[in-house]
Amino acid sequence: MRLRVEFTTEPFDLDEPPAHALVAREVVEAAELDAVDVGPFGNTAEGRADTVLTALDALLRKTLEAGATRISLQVNVIDEEGGR
Repeated sequence: MRLRVEFTTEPFDLDEPPAHALVAREVVEAAELDAVDVGPFGNTAEGRADTVLTALDALLRKTLEAGATRISLQVNVIDEEGGR
């Protein structure tokens, strides 16, 4: 099974990325995911289910430790061709 996750961490800071956002980027970029897109208002990553779920566990724990007060995420099952 393959998963795509979309997530944001808050609070936002438009002047410079807060520590929790930098930690989130580090976590998803270090994971063995097939695709990662990090942006100022949302992030996506996809890969095998076990890899995505392991990365999400680390993401939640580390961004909360780094000061996130809210983490919004959506997880979708995708087919092998990348669609839903």
